[in-house]
Amino acid sequence: MTADVVVCGLGPAGRALAHRCLARGLSVTVVDPAPDRRWTATYAAWADELPGWLDAAAIAATVDRPTAWGTRAHRIERAYAVLDTDRLRESLDLTGAEVVADRAVELTAGTVSLASGRLLSAQRVIDARGIARSPALAEQTAYGLVLDAKRCAGLTPLFMDWRTDNGAPEEAPRSFLYAAPLGGGEMLLEETCLAGRPALDGTVLRDRLVRRLRSRGIELTGAERVERVRFPVEGGRPGRGTFGAAGGFAHPATGYSVAASLAAADTVAAGAAVWPVSARAVYRLRAAGLRALLALPPTDLPVFFDAFFGLPAAAQRAYLSGRTDLNGMVSAMRTLFVSLPPTQRRRVAAATLGMPIRSPIRMRSAIME
Repeated sequence: MTADVVVCGLGPAGRALAHRCLARGLSVTVVDPAPDRRWTATYAAWADELPGWLDAAAIAATVDRPTAWGTRAHRIERAYAVLDTDRLRESLDLTGAEVVADRAVELTAGTVSLASGRLLSAQRVIDARGIARSPALAEQTAYGLVLDAKRCAGLTPLFMDWRTDNGAPEEAPRSFLYAAPLGGGEMLLEETCLAGRPALDGTVLRDRLVRRLRSRGIELTGAERVERVRFPVEGGRPGRGTFGAAGGFAHPATGYSVAASLAAADTVAAGAAVWPVSARAVYRLRAAGLRALLALPPTDLPVFFDAFFGLPAAAQRAYLSGRTDLNGMVSAMRTLFVSLPPTQRRRVAAATLGMPIRSPIRMRSAIME
């Protein structure tokens, strides 16, 4: 039998797309080697990114004005939502779909060859299997601990905190502290390498997190639940046959992809185009922004983010969430560039344009080892 849609991959993006296809009355087959596996990562989004059809119970906690630190504190004028992973998965109901526990090994526009030898056919085949790791791709890594929120008294929710109380040498690649409420009286504290090629490994991040928390009066028992993160922030292929991170929905400068995928799921389910010329241009500009981040020396990163979080709220929103807002993206990048110290502008401009930087002083990248 030929289904209307075959979705390969049942992470948040693939499951959301299959769910929205079913809501439109389409016949759907989903393929994943472990379709019943739980999601272990914590997902979050800016609240205004989430689609109206999402079950409100999938939101575990909301922070009205999270804090970001460069060299000083900034309040972000935008609500931030932390998702309840289990409820999110449950809300993306797949009742009515054919669920195939197998591995897709070859995909065409209308067929999927499985490891078992079975061949599936459909009007549309969509690859939502994420991005395979490669040494050539920049990655985001993080090491987190889940604590009782009472043990974190005085620690406000942090979108990112680049202060250096994690014990890292000044010239070492930087990492930041992320602190988010999970609901149910718990908080996730995570030391994060925003992007690196290669990224900092979990052992380094664990040691930095322990030292940072100790410096802030938070002692650990060793019984805390651990969250480990590692995924590529580049390597997606925008197009009609891909979705989620695999389809270029991951933001190269932040790694966020879930909200963009949820927001686009209805459009893709309807068979409409989600990559107009403006979206492809924004995608390329975001990739240029990643190059700029990777090129900055470590001491420049807090200053860079002071400049970014000093932008007007509309400019921040355009850069972080405006997937098709080309004018807003260009305006945000122009305003950011002008606000940077003169010493950073040449390096950012050269990296954005992909030009080599000649300097008599060899400087390590801010994030990349």
